[in-house]
Amino acid sequence: MAGKQAKVLTATQISTVLLHLGSTRHGVRDRVMFLLSAKAGLRAKEIACITWSMVLTATGEVGDMIHLEDKATKRASGRSIPMNRELRSALVELHARGIRSPDHPVIFSERGIGMTANTVVAWFSRLYDRLGFLGCSSHSGRRTFVTNAARKVGQAGGSLRDVQQLAGHRSLAMTARYIESDSDSQRRLVNLI
Repeated sequence: MAGKQAKVLTATQISTVLLHLGSTRHGVRDRVMFLLSAKAGLRAKEIACITWSMVLTATGEVGDMIHLEDKATKRASGRSIPMNRELRSALVELHARGIRSPDHPVIFSERGIGMTANTVVAWFSRLYDRLGFLGCSSHSGRRTFVTNAARKVGQAGGSLRDVQQLAGHRSLAMTARYIESDSDSQRRLVNLI
């Protein structure tokens, strides 16, 4: 990736963001926006383009998968992502606030219309500026998701190929660029050898 990469969020920073979003005017929507980034690894464009049909079951309930359609992804690379419990809970709460048509955007402005990718990027920029998180951007949640998934994939019995597919990357090399290294983990790993 050219230039500086967005910072990976710590667990404390994630908690701080979620606490802060609980006090915002559109707290439920804002929480879903943030969790789509940090707990599903979605890009700004994907957050802007996700519709209710991509998260609802055939019976109209929030499901346990996000089915990103090609039109919502980079390079028309649709994918399915198992839904994090915290994200699912936030989506259930948002959905309960007003039933929307299946093709209505999950993330919408005060006027009830969908946001653009640039609006999502600006929203994250303002959020991190307010909280004083230097070097964080709309991509921070995505990098956090990929880094955390890579660190825990072995516990789930998976491989980095699974992380690659969840992130929607075409190559494992791209996924590797998202993963932040950890010197403490490296020390523990070397001592296991």
